[in-house]
Amino acid sequence: MELIDTLYFKVRNRFAFHWPIFYSYCDYRKSFLKFLLAGTFSSALDILFLFILHGLFNVGLVLSTSLAFVIVFCVSFFLQKRWTFRQFSHKHTGRQLTVYLANSFLGLNLNGILMHLLVVRFGFWYILSQIVVNLVIGLYNFFIYKYLIFRQR
Repeated sequence: MELIDTLYFKVRNRFAFHWPIFYSYCDYRKSFLKFLLAGTFSSALDILFLFILHGLFNVGLVLSTSLAFVIVFCVSFFLQKRWTFRQFSHKHTGRQLTVYLANSFLGLNLNGILMHLLVVRFGFWYILSQIVVNLVIGLYNFFIYKYLIFRQR
């Protein structure tokens, strides 16, 4: 975590020095921007683990996907809790983890339902549909994380 914080502060300070107006705009929205960065990193990590497990080691697709999900779930929870929403207390971690897991499964089901509607019912291209669904679920997740799971107490 110290390495991430050090890198974050170096980038932030350089950014503030070179583009002060844009920096103040971003600083006001930093939890949302951190949420996007953590989500992007988690998505890339998911694809990487899927490729390593299934593509390189020929582990079955369902098992590879499941293992990648479990690994990325843990990384994503840690990043969102500690880095995005700056919560270091362990007091509510059990409840947060439980609600985070329930929300993940809700998001998975919502993804399937929305993809079915957009692709099968309305005939949209599946890649465009997934992008739209990811944006909708991502926005929903931000508010759930900020105001329910990781809210300031």
